[in-house]
Amino acid sequence: MKCPGQDSRYWEPGAIFEADCPHCGRPVEFFKDESSRRCRGCGAKVLNPRMDFGCAAYCRYAEQCLGELSPALAAQRENLLKDRVAVEMKRTFKQDFRRIGRAVRVARFAERIVLEEKGDPAVVLSAAYLHDIGGSEEKTPSLAREILAGLGARADLTQAVVEIVGRVRRPRETESIEFKCVHDAILLAGLEEIIKEDPSVASCERIVQDLLTGAGRRLARDMTTGGRSGDDAGPPLNEAENG
Repeated sequence: MKCPGQDSRYWEPGAIFEADCPHCGRPVEFFKDESSRRCRGCGAKVLNPRMDFGCAAYCRYAEQCLGELSPALAAQRENLLKDRVAVEMKRTFKQDFRRIGRAVRVARFAERIVLEEKGDPAVVLSAAYLHDIGGSEEKTPSLAREILAGLGARADLTQAVVEIVGRVRRPRETESIEFKCVHDAILLAGLEEIIKEDPSVASCERIVQDLLTGAGRRLARDMTTGGRSGDDAGPPLNEAENG
């Protein structure tokens, strides 16, 4: 038996409706169970505005089902991706809470840096969670690729993440902003651990000098000065070390 909700014999008024094409403004007629229709005015594919496409935010077959996703839906999909990557990271590490905690701290710093540096959050946060997923630079890229493929991530996003995690501790002279964000997040997570054990300025200087982004350096400055700024922050690290 066909579901009454999908059987047009049981449809009530409003099951067939019109919506304006977002591209040219011409009315497009929809049946309530249609995911999309072509606008007769401009030929663009228009998504049914009354359908719930929440599944498309995580379904690996969404583009095959719906065609090209709207910018808003694509953004939602990638926003959910980072959360699912975090789940896979925890599943892989199982009871290794030390590595889980470090990956979470790296992602926390990465999120703050990428917002200021205007990079791609989906790439940066995925790479931050997966930067040590294989335990070595040799194993991590292939495992990261496998995880992202299983989650239906875009091919270009997957490739960007794999390139970052494969050599994130060995930056070249020219790097993408996404690489720099993850690189600095890893260093800041390490700096945070150092400060807890040895808050002296000298122990932090080398890490600070290796940071690649302005946002990373500002975060490091806040960490090493206890969040103080201006006259209360004291001299720069190198001046303080040299006395």
